[in-house]
Amino acid sequence: MRLILAEDSVLLREGLARLLEDAGHAVVAAVGDAPALVEAVAAHRPDVAVVDVRMPPTHTDDGLRAALRIRESWPEVGVLVLSQYVDKTYAAQLLAGSGDRLGYLLKDRVSEVAEFLDSLERVHAGGTVIDPEVVRQLLARTGRADPLRRLTGREREVLHRLAQGYANGAIAASLHLSLSTVEKHIQAIFDKLELPAAPAYSRRVLAILRYLDD
Repeated sequence: MRLILAEDSVLLREGLARLLEDAGHAVVAAVGDAPALVEAVAAHRPDVAVVDVRMPPTHTDDGLRAALRIRESWPEVGVLVLSQYVDKTYAAQLLAGSGDRLGYLLKDRVSEVAEFLDSLERVHAGGTVIDPEVVRQLLARTGRADPLRRLTGREREVLHRLAQGYANGAIAASLHLSLSTVEKHIQAIFDKLELPAAPAYSRRVLAILRYLDD
């Protein structure tokens, strides 16, 4: 696939480019700031842009804002955002629209090469990928009024994988369950969380994350 990298650390940017090229992908541009990222996407229209959240010029959320602009202006371009830490606000902003061709990973995940490349392929294929640690922290929320406390242990396992962006068949395989059993668990999850049925699998993921972020 054709990729654009946006990372202000030269060492990480070059390392990512080498890793991706060794995996058979074409890095059509590698930039170090948010304005250059937007310009590169406009010029090259890549399959996926890999974007750091914190970039010049302000080193705050410039990369995220550039990613949101890409999502709005070129919805056919997949976006895989990398973040140093779990930030629910950034995740919620990024996931506020359509979840198609979208990923949010912690930078540490890049060192797990096979998993990182798999996430990239899933974004390219139109899926949604949420870092397991982001999901874990969201699911760890406690409180007497927390609806997540209504879920059984198995339903929480299914929800964990659902929020990571896995399709029903992949959840069934990973938990050694039948597809019909997974579908029943998912329906129970939405009933207990009082979430309306959504027309697409990525919408289901976004509905869960929005709910958890309230």
